[in-house]
Amino acid sequence: MPAIPPRAPIGDSFGGALCRSNERYFLAMNPPDGVEVVARGVVLRYGARLLGKPFLSIVPGLIALERGEMMTGEAAWEFLLKRSQLYPRAEVYGYSSEGKDEMKTVKWFDLALAPMVLAYADESAVAPLAEVSALVGAAGDFPARAVEYVPCFDTVEAMAMNLTPDPRSP
Repeated sequence: MPAIPPRAPIGDSFGGALCRSNERYFLAMNPPDGVEVVARGVVLRYGARLLGKPFLSIVPGLIALERGEMMTGEAAWEFLLKRSQLYPRAEVYGYSSEGKDEMKTVKWFDLALAPMVLAYADESAVAPLAEVSALVGAAGDFPARAVEYVPCFDTVEAMAMNLTPDPRSP
């Protein structure tokens, strides 16, 4: 039997800033005046949302199929998004959007929803700093996956006018 590979979640480095405005976290290459800069130079990871609980996700680090095959990194992410419906009992190991060690079978994910984009302080962090709600700036400033999964706006004002209020905000 092959050795179990170490977990390797996909991640994209972003050299700009993670910012906060009106309880929303967003990424900007050049943060505008009047917004709080939470961190600079973050790692973006992507979480598959849970069925019935779209405010929770798991960032897959390892996927184990029933037949003993194991995948990590890009191969695991591509499998989860494009072929996992063929293997509903495949196990997904990773960290939740709350930073907890988790394991779920594929059937517990809602893969029809866009993945959750999470910002981490560095490659080794398991708990995210925040969920990214938007990108502010030119789409070319951001990793392609982030542009695919969250909306991009020219200004913070445009973001505020177009995003619905976060139901989890106080």
